[in-house]
Amino acid sequence: MQTNTLNKTGCFMRYWQILKIAYKALTKNKMRSSLTMLGIIIGVGAVIAMVGIGAGATNMVTAQISAMGDNLINIFPGSQQSGGIRLGAGSMTTLKDDDAKAIKQNCSAIKAVSPVVRSNGQVIAAGQNWNTQIEGYSTDFPVIRSWPLSSGSFFTDQDVQGATKVCILGKTIVDNLFPNEDPVGQIIRIKKLPFRVIGVLSAKGQNAMGRDQDDIIIMPYTTVQRKLAGITHIHYIMASAVSRDQIDLASEQITELLRVRHKIVGSQENDFTVRTQLELATTINSTANIMSILLGAIASVSLIVGGIGIMNIMLVSVTERTREIGLRMAVGAKSRDIMIQFLAESIVLSLIGGLIGIMLGVISGKIIQAVLHWPILTSGPAIAVAFLFAGFVGVFFGFYPARKASLLDPIEALRYE
Repeated sequence: MQTNTLNKTGCFMRYWQILKIAYKALTKNKMRSSLTMLGIIIGVGAVIAMVGIGAGATNMVTAQISAMGDNLINIFPGSQQSGGIRLGAGSMTTLKDDDAKAIKQNCSAIKAVSPVVRSNGQVIAAGQNWNTQIEGYSTDFPVIRSWPLSSGSFFTDQDVQGATKVCILGKTIVDNLFPNEDPVGQIIRIKKLPFRVIGVLSAKGQNAMGRDQDDIIIMPYTTVQRKLAGITHIHYIMASAVSRDQIDLASEQITELLRVRHKIVGSQENDFTVRTQLELATTINSTANIMSILLGAIASVSLIVGGIGIMNIMLVSVTERTREIGLRMAVGAKSRDIMIQFLAESIVLSLIGGLIGIMLGVISGKIIQAVLHWPILTSGPAIAVAFLFAGFVGVFFGFYPARKASLLDPIEALRYE
């Protein structure tokens, strides 16, 4: 037991002595050591900053997709064909509000459904005017889009049934038409028709595609359908699944139900398209992840360049200290000790450079976020990986010079001038 303790103590003291010698060797040429570490510092800092930018962008896109709605599912009409020419998705007019009602009644994986009818027009109020998007929904809109009101109240089922001329304004509309007053209770005019403002939506900002979500007016879908668009069909259906895990089930239930309702049999092509939030999220996140990997890979080139710099300096150091190596071997140092000695110097250079690079990367991320207002997300795992990679660079690029030093012939080394 005592022998094992003595062996462990002796081993510790030996490695401690190696680290002390490595520190002295590096501080003997402070400028050269600093310049050697510069490549690692820049490499680690660039990796952390670039990965932070990529992760921040991914996080922002994910948040924006979530803001689009709660477990969102969109059902669009299919493509119409005329004279052999397909007019594109959404060109058919096969969706009716009865389809939306049937989905809500018969699909157990669906918790909320709304027909959607769109229009646009010039809005006039209080001596101001603004051209905007007008969208009609059912009373399930706040649940589906997770979009509460900042003031006022939402329209009721009675408003939907009676196609009442009431509306809810987005923040952009309020800022442009009623900059210094409360719009609730005011009258706006669209296509010469008066509409009473009953509420204001809370601000949401831009969506993942860059569109201003607050530049919108919400009405009962029947109002837009009958009094602004003049149509009997609906443009699409928006639904919300009971939970994220049931989005796929909800999509299947909707597809089966609409095929029956639209009398589509066998291998006939659907006259509608079901798209889920997960599909959009997966596509955008995949693109963002690829960009993050690309940015990290580009930044990692700096680390490799820094590693080459370490190898170059360590080879120079081996040449300069050839007589020292021969002397140490003559007094009993083993080849393994010599290799560990030079490998320790390489690793110390890399790890110190890695620590400074981490601080540089975090500070750079903060500066970029403050100046350019880009979302930066610097995570602990990214910092740990960058630090470990810096250590790996020290081991990988320091191994050859260390092995070269350990293989020197002590007699030839002592003769070296």
